[in-house]
Amino acid sequence: MDEIARSLQEMPLQAAVVWCIGINIGLFILAIAFGELFVRLFRHRRITPPAAMLTWTEILLSISCVALNSIVMIIGVVLYKAGTVEILTNGPAWRVVLDVIVLLSVMDVAMYLLHRIAHIPGIYAVVHQTHHSYENPRPLTLFVLNPFEVLGFGSLWLLVISLYSSTAMGMTIYLALNLAFGTIGHLGVEPLPRRWNQSWTWWISTSTFHAGHHTSLETNFGFYTLIWDYLLGTLDAEAQD
Repeated sequence: MDEIARSLQEMPLQAAVVWCIGINIGLFILAIAFGELFVRLFRHRRITPPAAMLTWTEILLSISCVALNSIVMIIGVVLYKAGTVEILTNGPAWRVVLDVIVLLSVMDVAMYLLHRIAHIPGIYAVVHQTHHSYENPRPLTLFVLNPFEVLGFGSLWLLVISLYSSTAMGMTIYLALNLAFGTIGHLGVEPLPRRWNQSWTWWISTSTFHAGHHTSLETNFGFYTLIWDYLLGTLDAEAQD
């Protein structure tokens, strides 16, 4: 990861644009492939009815999401080249762990708050209702977002990495976890055993937890943890049963 970070610094912008687009297409394919694999492996543990027949609207919105995510990454590379975003290389192991914890913690609370804002009636109709049009999720639903929502979360990420200098490995691990949480949240099946949902993983966002949000607009806003839902009174305790 350190070598990639250093090469991005020296890479011509046109090549960086192609790299960003390729990475986002690759992550999209990876998320859908693993998501569909989990759906098939755990089809006997379905927590929502099967999604309706795939529509062109979903396909076009997902393509738009990948394109806008690519633009956000390109802006991040431009800011990195300009020195606004600092990515540390050759960081010790403890710093990598610290970066993952910091990024997860900051983004967890920030995305919870942004998610709550997206549910304010006037904003919801414009920004977030598109995603909730699909109550029964499938892996693709992770990418079926209104363009305003994609840019909102992308802008939040750019703000965080502009204010906090992370190691390349720490940032990469965080982004991998972010994709994993997003994919798991939209499976429509629950890979975790029932007893796990009721024990130590109770504080971690699961498929069951996020599926509860798709059916109840007033609860379960968290992305990685249930902490802020618990503290701010938006947790549906039955969502983990």
